[in-house]
Amino acid sequence: MKNTVIRFGLYGLAVAVILFLLALVFGKGLSYSNQEIIGYTTMVASLSFVFFGIKHYRDHVNDGVVSFGKALLIGVLISAMVGIGIGIADYLYTTVINPDFAQEFLDTSIKGLEETYSGAELEAKKNELTQQMNDYGGSGFLAFIMFASVVIIGFIISLISALILQRK
Repeated sequence: MKNTVIRFGLYGLAVAVILFLLALVFGKGLSYSNQEIIGYTTMVASLSFVFFGIKHYRDHVNDGVVSFGKALLIGVLISAMVGIGIGIADYLYTTVINPDFAQEFLDTSIKGLEETYSGAELEAKKNELTQQMNDYGGSGFLAFIMFASVVIIGFIISLISALILQRK
């Protein structure tokens, strides 16, 4: 099981890094909403190796059988490996590649608020958003949020894959 988790976790991590680098090179002029779509697509593409890892374990390592629990465990461990890699990439992005990311994101978000709200309501929303960014906008916290997002999505993919691939 260990070799399968490491192998398919590294495959998923490699796909995530390649897609991340491609987004850096080709997605510079895109809006944050489009970049977010690319980010979630990258997560799902890299987490597709959860399914393939469970299938490989069942068919090539464990003589064609895998319990639901073992399949779920394999999937979650692969997801965690991918999540750690994406969290590290996010941390490097927000500290080395684009250390002004949090401020740029805040400025863009405030412009969006200005299109929707006005007056006292706008000021309240701006203050709330600015406080949230001050409280949670650090690179370490953002990296943790990325890790947690990948693991949550990976858990859902693991659950579905385990239901599909379990065989007694």
